[in-house]
Amino acid sequence: MDDRTPQPLDRYAPETALTRLIRIPVRIVVLVVVLPVRMVWDLLAAGWYAVDRTVLPPLRRALEASAGALGRGLEWLFASVGRVLGWLIAALVLIPLRWLYTSVLTPLGHGLRWIATALLAPAARGLGAGLAWLFTKAGQGAAWLFTALVVAPVVGLWRYVLVPVARYGVAVPLVWLYGAVLTPLGRGTDWVLGKVWDAAAWIVGGVWQGVAWVLGGMGRGLAWVLGGLWRGVAAVGRGVWVAVAWLVMTLLVAPASWTYRRILTPVGREIAEAVQVAWRIAGYLSRAVGRGIAWLARHLIGVPAAWVYRTVCTPVGHLVRDGLWAPARRAAAEAGRAARSALATARETVRQARRDAWRALVGGAGGARSGEPRGVPARTLGSTTTVPSAVQASETSLLGEKLVKRG
Repeated sequence: MDDRTPQPLDRYAPETALTRLIRIPVRIVVLVVVLPVRMVWDLLAAGWYAVDRTVLPPLRRALEASAGALGRGLEWLFASVGRVLGWLIAALVLIPLRWLYTSVLTPLGHGLRWIATALLAPAARGLGAGLAWLFTKAGQGAAWLFTALVVAPVVGLWRYVLVPVARYGVAVPLVWLYGAVLTPLGRGTDWVLGKVWDAAAWIVGGVWQGVAWVLGGMGRGLAWVLGGLWRGVAAVGRGVWVAVAWLVMTLLVAPASWTYRRILTPVGREIAEAVQVAWRIAGYLSRAVGRGIAWLARHLIGVPAAWVYRTVCTPVGHLVRDGLWAPARRAAAEAGRAARSALATARETVRQARRDAWRALVGGAGGARSGEPRGVPARTLGSTTTVPSAVQASETSLLGEKLVKRG
């Protein structure tokens, strides 16, 4: 097919007349609406970034320090309260209870146990044995009296009076009456009732068959009439449903579908694309405005401040450091060294005065303090050499030899 042949325009394609008509106005309107929003958004983002870098870390550290101090204070308070409560409970409850248990309840329990084991238990055993013997003898006597006065008369009355009277006065006549009179009478009554039941069943069965035939015919006729009526109602309902469905599809669904495909879909697509494009353009404009503001702030504030810092503050600071701070620091260091030297000299003077006073009071050479006990140097066996760390020898030798005098 030749490329110059005009192609039919797809009405569902995005490049339609309506799309081309509304694209530029929509994008202009959306850019005008979105630009302030994007600038406010970038401003809030920059502000949040600055706050996050400058304000939140010190605030977080302050809150952590406050929480730690509060926690330590509460811990100390609760610990103190717990110690006080523990002391109060021990002093007011536990110690009195322990004294009561050890001084009152334990001796009382020991006494009661001794009374129970030494006095009450033997008395209870003796009383129980006596009562058991007495009740045993009383039971044996009561049993003999009950047997002699009640059981024996009742057994005699049952065996020699009631049993013969019941057997020959009641049972034998009743058996004769059942076999000779009631049995033939019952058989005759059963035969008569059986014949009557058969006749009644035959009559009722015939009547029921007639009634069932009549009701069956009426039911079949009524079912045929109702079936025809239902088929007619169903046909009318199907026709009405088809008509309503056609009307709904023609008057509602088709216009709504055409509106959605031809108007809402292109407009919505263009609005979404316009919002995306406007958001990007607003970002570029906001970034350009931000860079302009940063350039102005740098040249109006930063550069003069840097010039003032380099040309004014730095020479003044160097002058103060070299002319005032360094001499003051050196003078303070010299004063500190002089004070430390004076303190050392005073300490040494006090030590020397204390040693001189001790020598004047006690006497002796200047090396060690006179009057202090001196350790006797140890001696070795068979030599005059004194060894400070050797063990002292005993006065009597095991071989009976004299010890050499200590030099």
